[in-house]
Amino acid sequence: MDFNLSSRIVITCNKRLAPYLEQEVVALGLKPDRTFSTGVELQGTLNECILLNLNLRCASQVHYSLKIFKANHPDEVYRALESYPWENLLASDGYFSVTSNVMTESVNNNLYVNVKVKDAIVDRMRHKAGSRPNSGPELDRTVIHLFWREDRAEIFLDTSGETLAKHGYRKIPGKAPMLEALAAATIMATKWDRSSPFVNPMCGSSTIAIEAVLLATNRKPGLHRSNYSFMHVQGYEDSFYHHQLKRLKDEIIDVPGLTVIASDIAEDAIDISKVNAGIAGVEHLIRFAVCDFEATEIPETPGVIYFNPEYGERLGEVTSLEATYARIGDFLKKKCQGYTGYIFTGNLELAKKIGLKASRRIEYYTAKLDCRLLEYELYAGTRRAKEDLPAGE
Repeated sequence: MDFNLSSRIVITCNKRLAPYLEQEVVALGLKPDRTFSTGVELQGTLNECILLNLNLRCASQVHYSLKIFKANHPDEVYRALESYPWENLLASDGYFSVTSNVMTESVNNNLYVNVKVKDAIVDRMRHKAGSRPNSGPELDRTVIHLFWREDRAEIFLDTSGETLAKHGYRKIPGKAPMLEALAAATIMATKWDRSSPFVNPMCGSSTIAIEAVLLATNRKPGLHRSNYSFMHVQGYEDSFYHHQLKRLKDEIIDVPGLTVIASDIAEDAIDISKVNAGIAGVEHLIRFAVCDFEATEIPETPGVIYFNPEYGERLGEVTSLEATYARIGDFLKKKCQGYTGYIFTGNLELAKKIGLKASRRIEYYTAKLDCRLLEYELYAGTRRAKEDLPAGE
């Protein structure tokens, strides 16, 4: 397989993360051709897929297009793929898996289509190489992805394998954790300058606080992962990968005086947080505290304070949470003046109990819940618009 051959690349992400994914792609010096609700499309090589896999925080998969064809029936998918030169991509003694996204009237079972794709690959390999690679559900080696909508089908090499949305450091998830890619995107959406204080009360397993430090110090997800699908493709040479990995290490930055504070009333949550932060290599950059959120240290220098309280969907009861949300609002008003406050919630009725008017309401989606990141300008002292001041003031 030629790793310098250009083709269509489709980077997928969770719903509503595409604008932040696009920012990341552009920051790498690449030019998106199209941004859609769940991804970004561009032209590029497999080597550029390596670059994307190592650097992207908001992505799920990086798909490299192999072939586009017409199909109205699974048998037509088989015939189109049986003619593709899989022997140039797969080792005959290797392993591959098949995933698919199928939206066509002739199919009501994706697994059946996956089997047809697998059969086409296996039959071609037997014919051309005399033996066939093994196949199964594991995504830790070569992954082939079929996208089929109506009569248009496209077969991809999924260069990622396991999802990129998990960043590899969270070995103990804790209760109802936020997906790492979502956490990173929400922090990117804030007004945090990545050098002023970042305070995360009710931190749980500290995904938010850890992602904040990773962003501030330019630590990329590729530092925490050592296996991708692209590594199992014929023609792969690890020199480009290792060069990019060295760049990731060299590009880590020191932020003098960086203050990131994570607190939780549960001691086991802080214990879990320290383990996860240690795996991420940033435990020394976070101040952890076991306390009620109202006792969280708030540095004098204003920055960002970020809450991700329970939503009342999976944990706790809505009635008891009403008082908690009201307390959060009081705490923001009284103790966090000068800060910009953020509350991520999947329960907009509970959000009304905060008692503050949001200056922005940024839409997200998680675990089938419609969510919002609510932004609050917590002004120091009383602010009155100029036109409201008496004459002469």
